[in-house]
Amino acid sequence: MTPPAQTAQATSQPWWRHGMVWLVIGGPAVVVVAGFVTLALAIMNPDPVLPTARSGEAAPAVQARNHAATPQR
Repeated sequence: MTPPAQTAQATSQPWWRHGMVWLVIGGPAVVVVAGFVTLALAIMNPDPVLPTARSGEAAPAVQARNHAATPQR
């Protein structure tokens, strides 16, 4: 059991002197900052829009998809 003098000393410190407070505040703060960095990267470097495939180019893929989705007899 801790003596009362040590308990009083530990609780009389300001809140920013306790390491656990920085773990509780720091974790979410890092996640918020990382989210804003990700947003800035996404705005500054958008993905290019790809052209759509013509029906002739995608025909084999469409046939394979339809064959896979057809129930077996």
